[in-house]
Parts: sequence; structure tokens; C-alpha cells
Amino acid sequence: DPFTLKSSTFKDGQLMPKKVANNTANNANCVGENVSPQLSWTGAPEGTRSFALLMEDPEGRGGAGVHHWVAYGIPTTVTSFAEGEVSKPSDKYVGGKSTQGVGNYSGPCTPPGSPHHYTFTVIATDFDPKELPPGLTRDEFLAKLVPAGGMSHSKGAAGLIGLFVKPN
Repeated sequence: DPFTLKSSTFKDGQLMPKKVANNTANNANCVGENVSPQLSWTGAPEGTRSFALLMEDPEGRGGAGVHHWVAYGIPTTVTSFAEGEVSKPSDKYVGGKSTQGVGNYSGPCTPPGSPHHYTFTVIATDFDPKELPPGLTRDEFLAKLVPAGGMSHSKGAAGLIGLFVKPN
């Protein structure tokens, strides 16, 4: 089976529901409940020892991008997260550090206009689930995943895109 990532909260390439948006009080574009979407993956490549999950908004911050969630050290016994499960820290993953400075899911705060493309990526790695320290940023995690001049620790990746825009 191919390595795939799916969600029952939204379909690939479709609008995500309002509840997944963040609810930060000081940002008028944060109109949701910060409920993380359900995510599940199947077909992990041979040699996988743990998973990582990244959530990016490449259009955020005027094209500089926003890293909404950085999680790794997910044991191979975990192949899904229920809706709302990763809106808070969990012993099922090691929290990295998002652009918002948190280690758990941080939903969209998309301005009105064109929808942003929120890319969810699950990465199969050969890292032991406890190998990497908490608090790595996306860039720090990626530098460990594919070290300069070193062997990649990635066994494969699968993605899913959800769209979001602040409702009128």
C-alpha cells in the first residue's frame, strides 16, 4: 500500500471547517475553536521507527510562511489522531516549536480574501521516538532529518492539503 495521509474532518484540496481555525483573542482573523482535524495514515515504509507531522501555511506572513505545527517522535503504534486530540500537548508526540511558539496544533488565522493552502505532511523516519529533544523548530527538525552531507532519516512522506479563509 502507498503511504497516505487522510482526514475525516476535511477532504484533500477542500475547505476545512471553521472550528479548525485558531481562537487567539487578539487576532480578528482567528475565528475558530482551534480544534485540530482528525488525521490518519497508512502504508508506512519499511524501516519506519517513528513519524513526524508538520502543518504549514506557505502563503502566511505575506509568503514567508507560517509553521502551524511541528510534531515528531510519534511511535509507529500511533497511526492517527482524533479530532481535537493534538490541540493540546500529548504523550503520543514530541512537541516542536511552531511560528506561534507552541508545541501543539495551532489553527489558521487566515485573513479575508483568497484561501490559504494548509499543507499537512506526515514523515516516516528512522529516528527512535525519544531521540530528538522537544522544542525543535521546523527548520531545526528538517536539519536533523536531512543533515548536510549526511544520510536522510526520512523513509518517506505523505501529504494532505486543506484550504481555509476567514468567512465573510
